Amino acid sequence: MKPVGILGGMGPEATILLMQKVLDAVPAQDDADHIPLIVHQNSQVPSRIKALMEGRGADPMPVLISMAQDLERAGAQALAMPCNTAHHYAVAVTHATSLPFLDMINLTAQHLATAGAKTVGMLASPATRKTGVFESAFAAHDLVPLWAEEEGVLLSIIRAVKAGEALDTLTPRLGHIAARMTAEGADHLLIACTELSLMAHSLPPGTPNTDSLDCLVKAIVDFARA
Repeated sequence: MKPVGILGGMGPEATILLMQKVLDAVPAQDDADHIPLIVHQNSQVPSRIKALMEGRGADPMPVLISMAQDLERAGAQALAMPCNTAHHYAVAVTHATSLPFLDMINLTAQHLATAGAKTVGMLASPATRKTGVFESAFAAHDLVPLWAEEEGVLLSIIRAVKAGEALDTLTPRLGHIAARMTAEGADHLLIACTELSLMAHSLPPGTPNTDSLDCLVKAIVDFARA
């Protein structure tokens, strides 16, 4: 199997969740049946929120480029980045090496279109909306994003996850936002922040939902086993 390099640490717990999902996705009988991952768990990547929303702090791009090059030297045969907002820098990461880049945004849009989604409730960081990370991918598949009015609440939930707050205190808040989106016309809910992936179980029943992290997991497994 071909090893996949992971640009991780954004955040660290979300990267661990990706690894667990990849592990669970393979019906392994022995160690060698599992997907080989080379994980760069770099918690020192500058804050995407500070750089993209607040206009202060260091630029994450040089660090992400360096990580991609480190992973190529380490033997990765493809790259994946389990952070939706960081895909603002996807072009730079793609051009930093000769490796294929498993683009979580495009993979997610393709999955949503196949699932029949039209109006997608976006459970995402405000920085994801501000930077238009999903715009071109959604437009290519005639998908309409519905953004949360309570962006400040979503951001506070994301920051609380990064700070290690107990998830059971946060899930009702996320569930409330998701339910409101459904009431406002979302026919499909999208978890588009890997911190929120840790609370996927809090989404209201009855509305189809997708986690962009799951779309990336499938692509990692498919590439490694091809």
